[in-house]
Amino acid sequence: MLILLPPSERKSKAKDLEILFENTKFEFKDEVSEIINTLKSIRENDLEKIYGTSKEKSKLIHEQNLNIFKGKCSAAIERYTGVVYSHLKWEKLDYKSKSYVEKNIRIFSGLFGIVSPKTLIPEYKLKMNVLSLDKFWNPILTKKLKNEPLIIDLLPQIHRKAYEAGSNVKQIDFFHLKNNKKTSAGHLGKSVKGELIKFLAINQITNINDLKSFSFNGFYWDKENFIKKI
Repeated sequence: MLILLPPSERKSKAKDLEILFENTKFEFKDEVSEIINTLKSIRENDLEKIYGTSKEKSKLIHEQNLNIFKGKCSAAIERYTGVVYSHLKWEKLDYKSKSYVEKNIRIFSGLFGIVSPKTLIPEYKLKMNVLSLDKFWNPILTKKLKNEPLIIDLLPQIHRKAYEAGSNVKQIDFFHLKNNKKTSAGHLGKSVKGELIKFLAINQITNINDLKSFSFNGFYWDKENFIKKI
């Protein structure tokens, strides 16, 4: 069973090692190089549109991305520090739970495609919804995932465009329910997602039917998605 997660906007340098990305054995280095070559052709006036921040910060991020192969690495699970990952609390998991996370979790990334929690990656910023990266990665990630017996997809919609979901995929979302109408749980859903992963790891869950045992902050499993009545 694989569980697909998005990356996080927030990232940390705290666990950087003296290992450069160029010296790792990352599976999709050629694809990363292709993306970097595309970035090299971006005009300076378009950087703010690509990175979604100020001109000054965009230039710094762009330079960092262009030099990605010289970047110091840390494990993806320690690089990403957003809401999902802060609720997972990787550093507090025991060995057995960490082994579950490494075996079962895969993280989608605009720049790196797909990584495991212990994959060594440098600091970067590049969303899946720019430069048609979802279309770029789609055939690659579809091939990568097609033979998995079961995939639990916890991705947001933009990341779901980066692969073709087959019959082996169960897409799960997080909703508020009010007056029999479902709306996305939005930011709150991220915290539930992190707590869910922690629950799966601690309890070594391998059967989707066991999701009924998880609840958090009013969210419960309705056999299709996680719902909170409001």
